[in-house]
Amino acid sequence: MTTFLDVRAQAGGGDVGSQVFIGTGTALSNYGPLSLSDLLSFIHGKDVLIGTHGFNVNRQGGIEDFAYWESLLSLPPNGVFVGLLWPGDSESLHALSYPVEPRNATASGNMIADFVNRQFGNATSVSFVSHSLGARVVLQAVSRINRKVRRLILMAGAVGDDCLTAEFSAVPANVEVISVIASREDAVLRWAFPAGDLGAEIVDRTHPWWESALGRFGPRKAPSNFQPPFQVPDAWDYGHGDYLQTQPPAPGSLPPPAEIPASSGWTPFNGSDGWEEAWSAGFVSTRFR
Repeated sequence: MTTFLDVRAQAGGGDVGSQVFIGTGTALSNYGPLSLSDLLSFIHGKDVLIGTHGFNVNRQGGIEDFAYWESLLSLPPNGVFVGLLWPGDSESLHALSYPVEPRNATASGNMIADFVNRQFGNATSVSFVSHSLGARVVLQAVSRINRKVRRLILMAGAVGDDCLTAEFSAVPANVEVISVIASREDAVLRWAFPAGDLGAEIVDRTHPWWESALGRFGPRKAPSNFQPPFQVPDAWDYGHGDYLQTQPPAPGSLPPPAEIPASSGWTPFNGSDGWEEAWSAGFVSTRFR
């Protein structure tokens, strides 16, 4: 059973809730509350990895994706995983809601930061991993957390490639090591991100008019605590939905070391169905150590 921090007000769509719900489960059908005391016991003395999903994922999708992806992680004995569910979706507008979702991401990040500040003092360390627009959630959280974050891993970040030196320039100083997974073959970030970001500018003038995504080309300027390599080989044809997909099933976990190769001649599991999420879990497990 996967442990979750849930800041959603509704199972699908809607806004950020009034407080953090602590839950556990592997599907919506068996998703239920977990007491604060049980959470505190779970993270006591542990290196905690908090992972969050991206845009257009409802509660059910988030639970299923992370319950499955957690099974592919190879964390060290002292490591534990906690999923983070946030309202980056819209039941009625779907993809058209993207321009307003950064507001929910910011609110979610603030709520999680406050919760971690209050409740995670007994954890040995706290780290974050995100997918897509979830990068905004964790970057906002890290900017407000009152302790040094051990690892920050941004997969397919749907955020500007200058985020670490511009909008979230305060984040690197509050992190020990930052990692990124970027793919030039990510069609969502190639086409939808600039258009969506332009829409966000129309809604909120604090956004730049046009920018490249961190999840395609990596950071425009890397901070000193950034760990390369980060660019997935083009030959892998690694797409936006490959990081956390639950179908088809992965051929198995990929224990550390699982790094980005120097050449594109090698593909994990010889390209068997489901290798992509097994590789992303292996990469995150490697960079988490």
